[in-house]
Amino acid sequence: MKFIGTTSRGIKAPIIRAGDDLVDITVESVMNAVKEANITLKDRDIVAVTEAVVAKSQGNFATIDDIAQDVRNKLGEGTIGVIFPILSRNRFSNILKGIAKGCDKIVLQLSYPFDEVGNPLISIDRLYDLGITNFNQTFTEKEFYDIAKEVKHPFTDMDYIKLYKDICGDKCEIILSNDPTTILNYSKKIISADIHSRFRNKDLLLKKGAEKVICLHEILNESINGSGFNEKYGVLGSNLSTDNVLKLFPRNTEEFVQKLQKRLNEVSGVKMECMVYGDGAFKDPVGGIWELADPVVSPAYTSGLEGTPNELKLKYIADNQIGDLNGEEAIKAMKSLISQKSKDLKNKNESLGTTPRRLTDLLGSLSDLTSGSGDKGTPIVLITGYFDNYADD
Repeated sequence: MKFIGTTSRGIKAPIIRAGDDLVDITVESVMNAVKEANITLKDRDIVAVTEAVVAKSQGNFATIDDIAQDVRNKLGEGTIGVIFPILSRNRFSNILKGIAKGCDKIVLQLSYPFDEVGNPLISIDRLYDLGITNFNQTFTEKEFYDIAKEVKHPFTDMDYIKLYKDICGDKCEIILSNDPTTILNYSKKIISADIHSRFRNKDLLLKKGAEKVICLHEILNESINGSGFNEKYGVLGSNLSTDNVLKLFPRNTEEFVQKLQKRLNEVSGVKMECMVYGDGAFKDPVGGIWELADPVVSPAYTSGLEGTPNELKLKYIADNQIGDLNGEEAIKAMKSLISQKSKDLKNKNESLGTTPRRLTDLLGSLSDLTSGSGDKGTPIVLITGYFDNYADD
């Protein structure tokens, strides 16, 4: 029997710049790695490319001035309410600079004790020690500081209230509330800055009397004076590039993965699956941070990555159907059951305990963990054997 199953490898690549042919660079990098490690490729092996280098190769950048103009165009003058931004210098600081520049005043409503993806504004244990156990309360900035004395992220020591206030200057008022409708006491023109709950909150605010509500995916969803943009995600999924510039989520990713699949097939003779990935979807059990600050794990992928895993739970089978077998007899019986498994194992005991997630979310998370976010220099990930199972020889 084969002894090696799924293998995920980070593939090094050159420094990607705007205008680079990323399809050619990816194919060359993968094939160099295949040669170096003597890898045998098979149909349905996977090449994943991080969204960051896709966007860079496209030159999909915008400035805080572009954001400011778009906000002014869409919301006009006066006070703007901004609700539920994530607590992130990388993800939100430049967006906030642009919003502040595009309005007369901001009322910024932060959730507590965590933001939407689990970043703690302040330790929940500290809040309990201070007697704050009811998170339905609304606080002004002063009220919160009077109680907490200091507000620090438990891991970075960053005071996000101070940071965001400093970014906006005198035109900013900060409140803390987990009720999205609280902002209506301050403004009827609102930016819903959350990621995964934005549609629900926008609908709720409009029903409760908001005059105008836009979400982050509606800011820079078209070009401003030749800027980068993303028609579907706007500034969602963007990252800080410089103090004045954001790298946006990539465009035309479906076209990219189709071209990449075709070129890999031409060069290798193998029909591989391809995807673009961003943040993985997993939660840090210690820090409590849910990694997914992008709007989706994968904005584009080839058709072979559709769906969810259809797998037997080997532990369940080993304890039940073949519980009385051992050694080679057990191996043979297990392989037989896998070879004969149903094409749809939903709600079957044999699949009890398998992960009920989409393939692209699983693969994107694996790719994100493999490439990391630091200095590994591996924006491409090669995953082999992912669709193999115990019965494959």
